[in-house]
Amino acid sequence: MHKLLELDLVSVVESAAIASARLMGKGDKTRADEVATQAMRQRLNELEISGRIVIGEGERDQAPMLYIGEELGTQTEQAPKIDIAVDPLEGTNLAAAGANNAITVMAIAERGGLLHAPDIYMNKLVVSPEAADKVDINAPVADNLQALAKALGRTVAELVVVVLERDRHDKLIADIRKAGARIKLITDGDIMPALAATIKGPNIHALMGVGAAPEGVITAAALKCLKGTMQAHFVIRDDQDEKNLKAAGVIDPSRVLGLDDLAPGKKILFAATGVTNGDMLKGVQFFPGGVRVNTLVMSFANNTVRFLDSFHSLDNTRLDTIFTI
Repeated sequence: MHKLLELDLVSVVESAAIASARLMGKGDKTRADEVATQAMRQRLNELEISGRIVIGEGERDQAPMLYIGEELGTQTEQAPKIDIAVDPLEGTNLAAAGANNAITVMAIAERGGLLHAPDIYMNKLVVSPEAADKVDINAPVADNLQALAKALGRTVAELVVVVLERDRHDKLIADIRKAGARIKLITDGDIMPALAATIKGPNIHALMGVGAAPEGVITAAALKCLKGTMQAHFVIRDDQDEKNLKAAGVIDPSRVLGLDDLAPGKKILFAATGVTNGDMLKGVQFFPGGVRVNTLVMSFANNTVRFLDSFHSLDNTRLDTIFTI
């Protein structure tokens, strides 16, 4: 992977975040998603890459979104061949409402380094790395919480579990509460909460439940960079889901998938920029003549995790006036 590709990736997610943040709180989630996508496409096409979308916004007929199979970048023979998993604006409802945890996010890897997951549901279990071999996504909720608590040296009552607030999770929520753990319900966007469950500080210890499969692949790429852990399996709702899985080459949808199944690449890069404030990233802040953005960028090959606090001049004026010592 080109040594500058990490900073190129940062420029892509930051451009999308700035574009979508202009519509933050204006109630138009579709337009916010569109401008983020347009910004990403424009910046990606400027890069010296031979890129291919493997996780995107659907198939070609759904353009102008970043569609699966779309080729981006200069596409020269010398350019590195990469697969791209992208969500131009995760948490479109959050951005439209001005709520927390909207982000622009993408992961890249060498060809074949990211699973081509169809746009269906996926059951996910993310826990702290200390409990990696102590839990089982197919085990009862209470058993997993007890194992997690023991691995962390806590009581079950001290655990916080993130769950998407959906009707399909009524039983899961009831089981978690019956076991004695606490719950943080989220309305949208499970990528950053999954990362928060992997690191110390956010006071989140697990993510459980069914969410989108494409975001599951992006999450896996990030967790691999963090040396985290994740278990997942596809959820089939109807015949169309079965057809989509077969088209993607998935033979056994019930098989439990780990990080190396979801993101087998050796040269994975992950980047996310906050659009609105969240547990790990601050949102975009506009000021006269410029903008401030907060980005997380990680490299699996280089074993690096960086938080970048960046200032962009939007009118080519000086930026020194923003600093206070």
